[in-house]
Amino acid sequence: MVQKSRCVSVDRLAEVSVLEDVPIPDLLTLQPYAVLHHYQPGEIVMLEGDRLSPQLYALLQGELLLTRVGTSGKETLFRTLLPREIFAAPALVGDAISPATVTAMAESQVLTIEREALLDRIRHTPEIALRILEVYNRRLQQMHQTIHDLVSERAVVRLIHLLHDRAIQFGTVETLQGAQLNLKLSHHQIARSIGITYEECVRLFGQLKGVISYQRGGKIAILDRKTLDALASGTIDLKDLVMRYSES
Repeated sequence: MVQKSRCVSVDRLAEVSVLEDVPIPDLLTLQPYAVLHHYQPGEIVMLEGDRLSPQLYALLQGELLLTRVGTSGKETLFRTLLPREIFAAPALVGDAISPATVTAMAESQVLTIEREALLDRIRHTPEIALRILEVYNRRLQQMHQTIHDLVSERAVVRLIHLLHDRAIQFGTVETLQGAQLNLKLSHHQIARSIGITYEECVRLFGQLKGVISYQRGGKIAILDRKTLDALASGTIDLKDLVMRYSES
């Protein structure tokens, strides 16, 4: 059962990306309208098609998975959310219908702030609205790129674009192997994200051996970024790459 807490400190409010650097007096006015929701792994935050309360949603702790189901019944991984990100835009500026199913992948804390209270604060601090627009604009651009990739690009290019986007979004850490993504992704999650089967995904990683490494638990490292970029641009063909590594 979801636990709720209305005792949300100013420090917790400031953790939300669009509220950082907002003056403390302004944050204090939002406190009475803020609620912290606690979710256990596997719990559903909202279902696709749910009618949402008019409020801002933000993840403060944990990890959330956003998925959508197509008319064919196939589930697609929409995106992964990490702390400080806002989500469920229609609850704030749209038709109040959830565009995706949101599931907690770890112990998570979701902050909600009533829409009217936030709008009142925006009238005094319009910079908040600009930050929200920046977030939504960035996601719209990512969605356009995803649609383009699904329609026009080869599976290997879609995989490369996905890894590139996740590296930018979540960062990497340099290891002896290469640049390891901070985000762990299973073959199943990747396959759902780029519109291929699990088996195709496993085969792609096998063909990219020497360029990308995949370890148990979803640890992914980029070993040869130059070759990866060449594959994405079409300078190198995947078949030629496979032949090169099979001969070495």
